[in-house]
Amino acid sequence: MFHGSIVAIVTPFKNGDVDEAALRGLIEWHIASGTHGIVSCGTTGESPTLSHKEHDRVVNFTLEVVGGRVPVIAGAGSNSTQEAIHRTRHAKEAGADGALLVTPYYNKPTQEGLFRHFQAVAEAVDIPIVLYDVPSRTAVGMKPETVARLAEIPNIVALKEATGDLRQASDVMGLCPEEFAVLSGDDFVNLPLYSVGGRGVISVTANVAPKDLAELCNAAEEGDWPRARELHYRLRPLNGAMFLETNPIPVKTALSLMGRISEEFRLPLCPMSESNREALIQAMKNYGLLN
Repeated sequence: MFHGSIVAIVTPFKNGDVDEAALRGLIEWHIASGTHGIVSCGTTGESPTLSHKEHDRVVNFTLEVVGGRVPVIAGAGSNSTQEAIHRTRHAKEAGADGALLVTPYYNKPTQEGLFRHFQAVAEAVDIPIVLYDVPSRTAVGMKPETVARLAEIPNIVALKEATGDLRQASDVMGLCPEEFAVLSGDDFVNLPLYSVGGRGVISVTANVAPKDLAELCNAAEEGDWPRARELHYRLRPLNGAMFLETNPIPVKTALSLMGRISEEFRLPLCPMSESNREALIQAMKNYGLLN
């Protein structure tokens, strides 16, 4: 259902508001560049600082612009199960192709609590659900056995695997049905995850290099490993630059340097330090994104 290069798209701001014109431009650029899908209002989309009204509008607007040309997965996670159900219900009503649900953060549920959380959302809303495991941000991770239990629920169809741990990912794939898709949520292991059975990526770097990410995924899915490996190593320095500071600070800075969005964040996110900004600019020049 979900595969290839799925961009975790940024949410552009201008003068404090969501910049819909810039967002439209990004979406059209991605589709023209071969991006296989779009995640709206995920971590990279600064969902924590969007109001409920803004969150719903960004999802709705993204779906309007995309117009069915590629799948759209709406961010719908929360550390409150009822809030996650509410967000997931909106995703379905808006016409999203799926909902991305992060593990509940801060309150640190047990593995049984994680299972019951996702089970409750899946039973409440009949929409394809992508689990999102990113313990570096949430302080709680899902064990492979928990993912395998959840994969038995018909509308839980995929996992965004952002631990960066290939052993963990391999354990998940070994326990889950073949049709359950594991998607890389860490750009450093996009190709390695493909090599052990991954189906695609939900990428930060695709925001600035959509064509190359799409080509890497196409090459991997077609079995052209030499070309995929060439792109993997070409992208590595750029991947590093995207995480010089907390995501999405570097990627939004990069897009502003490329003239695609304004360099605007919402607190507590703030502009990059001068030294890191210079390192980002150099990486972009080396890659060919800037002259």
